[in-house]
Amino acid sequence: MSDSKQMLMDTILGRWRSQILYAGVRQGIIEALALGPQNADKVATQCGLNQEMTYRLMRALASIGVLEENNDQAFSLTETGQLLTSDHPQSMRSMILLEVGPEHCSAWRHLPDIIRDGGKDGFHREYGKPLFLHASEHAGYGEIYHDAMSRYSSSETAMFLNAVGEDSLSDLEHICDVGGHDGHLLCHILDSYPHLEGTVFDLPSNFEDRDQIWSENMSVQDRCHFLPGNMFELIPRADGYIMKHILHTWDDEECIAILKKIAEASPRHARLFIAEFVIPDSNTPHYSKLFDIHMMCTTSGKERTEMEYSELLQHAGWRHKNTSSSFGPLNVIEAVRARA
Repeated sequence: MSDSKQMLMDTILGRWRSQILYAGVRQGIIEALALGPQNADKVATQCGLNQEMTYRLMRALASIGVLEENNDQAFSLTETGQLLTSDHPQSMRSMILLEVGPEHCSAWRHLPDIIRDGGKDGFHREYGKPLFLHASEHAGYGEIYHDAMSRYSSSETAMFLNAVGEDSLSDLEHICDVGGHDGHLLCHILDSYPHLEGTVFDLPSNFEDRDQIWSENMSVQDRCHFLPGNMFELIPRADGYIMKHILHTWDDEECIAILKKIAEASPRHARLFIAEFVIPDSNTPHYSKLFDIHMMCTTSGKERTEMEYSELLQHAGWRHKNTSSSFGPLNVIEAVRARA
């Protein structure tokens, strides 16, 4: 088989691998092996599953590198498989349950129609409401969604700090993380810059789980404040603002409205840091171009090029200053208030 044909075959059958992963996590097989190797029959009994089908699934999980099959149909987790356990510090368990779960798979099936008619996103077509509203009304999905987003966001904190550099925030006094959820990013910034004060600004529902609030865990609670509110209505005053994976959720008109609210609340010397997957202008293959289709299926937003972000900023009273890269796919766009 030619390399090109093999590449296409691997892409076509990629769904098989993700569905196998999903079933292993969803049915509790991964958690059953978290304490050590076990026979497939014992795992099936423990999880209330069919023994023959469980062995076949575990064999497939071993084939894709998540498990390792030993003697007598006994299996153990590989280093990769350990990332799917709930207590791993870099756990991807919620991510697989979210992205391969029924809600997002249902949203993605509308992609051909979205491309044809340019209408509402797939999630809205499937459930008659935006993703965020569905998450607030359905506890099971909402729990998985917020845990997946928190874990994914946490992995990007180091990317953000790497992109902005050691001294980029040293001349600021108060930073507001708009849509900052549990405060992971802001608290790490406050830990790195002891002179800073900070505010996490987000919807009230995102502050309900106090166990996920990082300020106390990192002993910065005296400098970190949590303020509930709606970014389309009112933004708290600060001289530095952070927005990580916020603007890509909204269409251009909504983004401009948010950016204008920040401009209205900020002093003339304020600076804005937008962390997103910026689409390169060239023909270079890039993660952002795939993530853009995910946003098309699940929200009204999109990933954007540097020029597109610059135009949004210009329409909202900001001026694009520079774009920094990190060691990962995350970019940080820095903006300053436009002169009158």
